[in-house]
Amino acid sequence: MPDVHYLGLACFRLRGRDGTVLCDPFDRSAGIDPGKPTAHIVTISNPHPHHSASQIVRSLREDGLFVVQGPGEYEVRSVLITGVRTRPHAERPTAPQHNTVYVIHLDDVAFCHLGKLSGELTQPQLEEIGNVDVLLLPVGGGDTLTPAEAVGVISQIEPSIVIPMYYALDGLAPEYHLAALEKFTHEVGLKDTLAVDKVTISPAMVAEAQQTRFVLVQPSGGQIT
Repeated sequence: MPDVHYLGLACFRLRGRDGTVLCDPFDRSAGIDPGKPTAHIVTISNPHPHHSASQIVRSLREDGLFVVQGPGEYEVRSVLITGVRTRPHAERPTAPQHNTVYVIHLDDVAFCHLGKLSGELTQPQLEEIGNVDVLLLPVGGGDTLTPAEAVGVISQIEPSIVIPMYYALDGLAPEYHLAALEKFTHEVGLKDTLAVDKVTISPAMVAEAQQTRFVLVQPSGGQIT
């Protein structure tokens, strides 16, 4: 059963029996401290240093870190990964010209990390993505989805569980102008906004979801003092 840790921005650590995946690592220039993460696999959605800092990650593999940075199909340590290319929304010209959405099959759970997605998905992209159990969703606006747009993408993908990411945090570098998480929780009518330090996702937890469930995970990335 994978454990999900949120480091901040678009960075998650997914740790399961088949391996550990770190999505979109950032360095300290982001204004928050990513700590000293470890992983077998790193996925990179776009080349910005706050999404591609694989150099900060200590490899758990004897033969070195396996880095995935583009569309395609990959299998590492029985972890299946599919990368789906997206383009920036027309109203966000400063967004990365190429973003990769990743579907990560870890311990019988299908995670979808949207990276720096900046608009709704096309039908061909949705077909490539397929069924999603846990959606890691940017919600803070800027070059990514606004809270309202994020709700639209949830409707497109129809995941069992949503974990928001990429929202305002104390200490973020001045380049970030992101909405507070509360903007998104208000948009979806979420009353219980208590965040957990980590969440463990089991297939049973996914199967029992009668409607989309929202889980807030406390970011571990601390403000640099």
